[in-house]
Amino acid sequence: MVKLPDDSDPTQSDDVMEAWEDSLKERYPKSPQEEAFNPTDPNKKQEAFRNYEENARPSVRAFYEQNHRHQTYEFVLDKKRQYLGFEKKTMGIWEAAEYLNQLVDDSDPDTNLSQLQHLLQTSEAIRREGRPRWMILTGFIHDLGKVLCLYGEPQWAVVGDTFPVGCAFSDRIVFPQFFDANPDSTNPELNSKLGVYEHGCGLDKVHLSWGHDEYIYHMAKPYLPMEGLYMLRYHSFYPWHREGQYDYLCDETDRSMLKWVLDFNQYDLYTKSHEPPDPVALKPFYEDLIGEFFPDKLKW
Repeated sequence: MVKLPDDSDPTQSDDVMEAWEDSLKERYPKSPQEEAFNPTDPNKKQEAFRNYEENARPSVRAFYEQNHRHQTYEFVLDKKRQYLGFEKKTMGIWEAAEYLNQLVDDSDPDTNLSQLQHLLQTSEAIRREGRPRWMILTGFIHDLGKVLCLYGEPQWAVVGDTFPVGCAFSDRIVFPQFFDANPDSTNPELNSKLGVYEHGCGLDKVHLSWGHDEYIYHMAKPYLPMEGLYMLRYHSFYPWHREGQYDYLCDETDRSMLKWVLDFNQYDLYTKSHEPPDPVALKPFYEDLIGEFFPDKLKW
């Protein structure tokens, strides 16, 4: 198990990941109207969004203060250079899920599930509803980028809502006031509406804040269909798919894929429980599924 960080720094506690994911459900609670939700409605849940910020846990506030201060355009480019050569480890997909189990926090009283069981909860929910095999696999691997924590990255550079860097930060990103400490906010080249981008350039040309989504997206690029890749890269891009921001950077492919990201998030946010999946019993199914799309070993 990974040694737990000093409790004096709330952004480094292992349960910050769980707190962030719980905070998403507080901001975006599931409702009977969710399927009819229009993500481009500028008035959507604005009041609830601000109330969430007022009542957010101190650890989540501290997490976003660090995240928004340090996720700069230069930082993201540096992390891509550091990690997207995939030179850290060589392992298979199931092996990576077992490796991720080192992040289990034995001191957390709220859950006794391993990271592998969390992944299986998402993918098994997708499987129960008869969704395509590539989507089941996408559910299984969607959080594998959290291995960045095991490479020594702070959690503010691994999880959290994602957002574009290299252009103005939207005021619909959670805790937008914390961007005042981000040096890009005072850089004329980076703080305009378009910044370094062109109108309608497409999200594939946009640099998002660094974290587990970006890492696993680039890892899976050669192997999964476009719908799955959108789910991987954009499942934490709440300013876009829940708050209706940054449409001016999108192209028609992005807009057509939005429904798949929203479809996936119902499984990501609302399938976690204390009912533990059995990895031993499920391993043969997933090894067969993984082998259908991925090679036996990958560079991480």
